[in-house]
Amino acid sequence: MLISILKKLNDLNEMIFAPIDNLIEHLPLEEWITDAIVDSLHLLPFLFFIFILIEVIEFYFSDKMDSCIKKARKRSVAVGALASIFPQCGFSVIASSLYSRRMITRGCLIAVYLGTSDESIPILLAHPDKAHLIIPIVGLKLLIAITGGYFIDILAGHFNNPDVINTEDSVEEVIEEAHEHVHDEGCCNHKPEGVNKIELLLHPIQHTVNILSFIMIITLVLNYAFEHFQIAEFMASSGNGFIQCIIASIIGLIPNCAISIAITMMLIKGTITFGAAMSGLLANAGLGILVLLKNNNIKDSAKVIVILFLISILSGLFIEFVS
Repeated sequence: MLISILKKLNDLNEMIFAPIDNLIEHLPLEEWITDAIVDSLHLLPFLFFIFILIEVIEFYFSDKMDSCIKKARKRSVAVGALASIFPQCGFSVIASSLYSRRMITRGCLIAVYLGTSDESIPILLAHPDKAHLIIPIVGLKLLIAITGGYFIDILAGHFNNPDVINTEDSVEEVIEEAHEHVHDEGCCNHKPEGVNKIELLLHPIQHTVNILSFIMIITLVLNYAFEHFQIAEFMASSGNGFIQCIIASIIGLIPNCAISIAITMMLIKGTITFGAAMSGLLANAGLGILVLLKNNNIKDSAKVIVILFLISILSGLFIEFVS
């Protein structure tokens, strides 16, 4: 039903933007710049609609979503992975804060990181012709997150060691601190709790403008690369996706929501393979890694990042092999 709504919105979108497209195309700009502006502007109504929907869900169900993270304290890797799939900017930060206090296991943290969707789902929804990719991406991320998380916990022996979980700190206090990180460092200084109904409109507008700016910059860079450096030929000849998976995983580790946008846009434009895109999206945990590095000891944080990196590469390569 949602895809049908998006397709109808796309038809209306094309009609509304036709005069604007005509005006932009007559400006004295190079074709790669014109295409980037037109393509980006066409996403405006889609992004706004999607972020309104996300904001309403977050407003009415934020308490239930936070309770999912609290349940993860009981070492439920599946709960953590499922909670992280929802496209918003808090779960990986909350999981990092809980892990730094040893309230969840390393496997649960990795599951949340691997499952984090960040901006990939809204971007794909904003391209109705690519929306069919959402189910395989989300499904694979969930499968890999849950499998990887439980495997790490079993390997570390957490299931046989009840003392690894710290019960002294308040989960509510840690989650409150985590939300402060989202508020201070998020892409639009958004704090999920305490939102009034006016902000149900204002925040989606702000978020849409921010994300649209990211998309336009990334699209300009990609179009320039296509135009001047034959980037498509380079990526296509990079050796069965192996190099692409490594590069995408490295890029994915950068703690910024613009990274998931860049990876998704490269997938949409055909610059990288599906397996490489999965490697990058699996490695990208939003602001989670940044909070982990701030609150956790360096040696343990390095182990988490290496595990995340290896799972992302191996998963992408396996997808390349079977597809």
